[in-house]
Amino acid sequence: MDRYCYSNLRPSSLHVLRCTSPSLSLLPQSHLPSELSFSRLKKHRCTGHHGLVITSAFRSGEEDFINDFPVAPNKLFMQEAIGAEYGEGFETFRADGPLKIDVDFLNDRLQEGFLQRIRYAMKPDEAYGLIFSWDNVIADTRALKLSAWKQLAVEEGKDIPANARVQRLMLNASADHVLREVLLWDEAGKELDRLKTRLTQLYYENLLKLKRPMEGLLEWLDAVHTARIPCAVVSSLDRKNMVQALERMNLTKYFQVIITEEDGMESIAHRFLSAALKLDRKPSKCVVFEDDPRGVTAAHNCTMMAVALIGAHPAYHLEQADLTVASFNELSVINLRRLFANKGSMFMDLQKQITEKAPPRRKLTIDTIF
Repeated sequence: MDRYCYSNLRPSSLHVLRCTSPSLSLLPQSHLPSELSFSRLKKHRCTGHHGLVITSAFRSGEEDFINDFPVAPNKLFMQEAIGAEYGEGFETFRADGPLKIDVDFLNDRLQEGFLQRIRYAMKPDEAYGLIFSWDNVIADTRALKLSAWKQLAVEEGKDIPANARVQRLMLNASADHVLREVLLWDEAGKELDRLKTRLTQLYYENLLKLKRPMEGLLEWLDAVHTARIPCAVVSSLDRKNMVQALERMNLTKYFQVIITEEDGMESIAHRFLSAALKLDRKPSKCVVFEDDPRGVTAAHNCTMMAVALIGAHPAYHLEQADLTVASFNELSVINLRRLFANKGSMFMDLQKQITEKAPPRRKLTIDTIF
């Protein structure tokens, strides 16, 4: 009997393909409701291929690649949505129908079992999950993006203003906005797709030259690896180039989970939730390492802790983070325990303050003097 695997991609890019391996699932069957109905999906039979094939809106097949580089612009030069503003999550698909996964669902369903609680009582560090953003956390991608913009300017015979504001927008704003509103290279929008495609290709070409991680990262990953804390890396890169980049930096062994473009997540928060799910850790037990205020907000929307790295953004833009550091050299495993310990003490202090500020009750007395 044919077996079908369902990917957790966006409905617009969903493909259901035959798979010879056992059915894949993100959560144990006992954790999931059985009364969900099938969505209107169309099954496609694979001819001549076996195994799970995953595609996305920007990757419909081999024709979307030239020399292993995507020819269609992806999310590298887009400003992604933060996501999970009200705790909402993403939708995945199982054999018994679609399943909506949100923050509360994961915090409830990923509770530790009896044996896990005993283990975590003896080794509390293993209860945490660490989620690393790729951009400017694992690798310095600012230089890659700026180099891609400069190369594109040379090819097109254009000039880039030597302006700090322009460079900041080139790093953080979407390519559409930069090309049309900032650099004014294509105000009519006729060459927009071509320019974005070429910009993405130049970024991937520069990525091949990247061989060094951020300062102090290797030592930090060694420490958490020794403490047996599972780690994930999230990125908008495609999986093949993501894995190759990690291999060039000798970081592959440190990451048990890799979230990439093929996972089909529509926001930053959705990537974090997908990583927590694959790490088998509650979102409230995860720590996100980010360099962007938007990523810090996304982490907090997912009930995760956030450690911000100063660099791409100044420290005063990262005030919302639970911990702010200049580099990984400032971190130790004990910092993780303090993050969650401080959360508990802050909660108790808040309750104490509320109790102390409550007005005293008035006592009713009877005046016996007439």
